[in-house]
Amino acid sequence: MYQADSNRYQSMTYNRVGNSGLKLPAISLGLWHNFGDVDQLENQRAIIRGAFDMGITHFDLANNYGPPPGSAEENFGRIFREDLKGYRDELIISSKAGFYMWEGPYGEWGSKKYITASCDQSLRRLGLDYVDIFYHHRPDPDTCLEETASALDLLVRQGKALYIGISNYSAQQTEDIIAVFKELKTPFVIHQPRYNMFDREIENGLTDMLAKEQKGAIVYSPLAQGLLTNRYLKGIPADSRAARTDSPFLDKDRVDASLAKVKQLNQLAQERGQTMAEMAIAWLLREDTVASVLIGASRLSQLQDNVKALDNLSFTASELDTIDKILAD
Repeated sequence: MYQADSNRYQSMTYNRVGNSGLKLPAISLGLWHNFGDVDQLENQRAIIRGAFDMGITHFDLANNYGPPPGSAEENFGRIFREDLKGYRDELIISSKAGFYMWEGPYGEWGSKKYITASCDQSLRRLGLDYVDIFYHHRPDPDTCLEETASALDLLVRQGKALYIGISNYSAQQTEDIIAVFKELKTPFVIHQPRYNMFDREIENGLTDMLAKEQKGAIVYSPLAQGLLTNRYLKGIPADSRAARTDSPFLDKDRVDASLAKVKQLNQLAQERGQTMAEMAIAWLLREDTVASVLIGASRLSQLQDNVKALDNLSFTASELDTIDKILAD
């Protein structure tokens, strides 16, 4: 019988999301990869248990996470029932809808039909009565924002979600849907964008707008698919993501083009007494609107290493200027 570590809240940092009552751990566990049916269940269990033992109370999922799609929710649901059910009120569990899930015209995007059905399916797979946060995973170019927003608002009114979030929305799209949420009085509190040292798009208006509206962000891809680690400092390992010919996120050309910058960043991290991954995570948390950083892990030791970023979150003005110069070259 699993018993959570009694000291789990001693070293984790918790940040308020905007001006809401929701607090998230500075490090959250994302289940995009490594939690599908192709992955060992006992390794998944070890990562999830270990995360909670470190004070990571937030587990982030989506309907399409796996592979196959849906399997990450099913596997997390099983581990939740067997290990974490007694701790439900300490957990923040989130899911999303937006990407392709089933055949026909209602199997993806942002219609009320799809969002409602997808949420119901996710709750069944998870074995939950409600999720703490439900996101629209990507903007729908064809469905009006009012329909998508009202569908998300309905989930809250039905008791299927406590808070609402969006993901992958531009600054303008976010501002537009916030206006609708305000009219509906929807508890929209959080945006989940991509953000890392090599992808700073959210700084072009989104972070300022979230700050103005008093909303928070939880960012994904913090290590640029492994580029901001020591994984590629001495070349491309044969078993790495960049070595795969079918990887849409990282390839040899991108590694080669970024290697000089990565080495300079690694030198600065060493001077700070951190690994490059730790520094990259700490750098994200310097941004006031970022409440949490989503970390993926294929083994517990990776997560344990990344949490060490919280030991040094401060940057001098000189260090931040050096990072900007490295990235701008």
